[in-house]
Amino acid sequence: MPPDRRVWLFDLDDTLHHATPHIFPHINRSMRDYIERHLCVDTAEANRLRQAYWVRYGATLLGLVRHHDVDPAHFLAETHQFQDLARLIVFDAPIRHALRRLPGRKILFSNGPAKYVDAVLELTRLKPCFDAIYSVEHLNYQPKPSIQAFRHLLRSERLDPRQCILVEDTLANLQTAKKLGMTTVWVSANYRKPAFVDFSIRSVAQLPNCRGRL
Repeated sequence: MPPDRRVWLFDLDDTLHHATPHIFPHINRSMRDYIERHLCVDTAEANRLRQAYWVRYGATLLGLVRHHDVDPAHFLAETHQFQDLARLIVFDAPIRHALRRLPGRKILFSNGPAKYVDAVLELTRLKPCFDAIYSVEHLNYQPKPSIQAFRHLLRSERLDPRQCILVEDTLANLQTAKKLGMTTVWVSANYRKPAFVDFSIRSVAQLPNCRGRL
């Protein structure tokens, strides 16, 4: 495929910045507290539901919507509030330079809500790197790994999945992408990759050096 016809789809959390150290623990606590308050359950049950729905559906949000009639916009607004987001972000500046060097269109494809996604992109100065941004609201609250999320983006951007490269840290999302015919790049320190992963890298900063193989 000619380089200028490639379309790069990038996840955000734990792909373009490190969310695991500080941001994910904060969101998980906020989700637990939300479930406790709105479902009237104790802490242990709230944690169980949060994790069970994440494992079953790929997102706690989907389980709460399907089984408890939770309003997705309210849930996301309540669980993605940060007093000082800048202090929580762990970002490697070479990633910004790597994105600028990649030929082809670049689209952000995130399960996060728009307000949070925009804030992270502003703080990391990554926003100008992307031609389009898809947060979970733009996916009709059908987050990855749902195939509906992928098809919605493909239709909206009029893309052939065979021209798309998904760069992502979550295997379930990569598996859906592969079923649709996309090239898959797993951002992980794990050297043993499943069959549906085409390439594995430790950091997005490595992409310009291996784009020839892609």
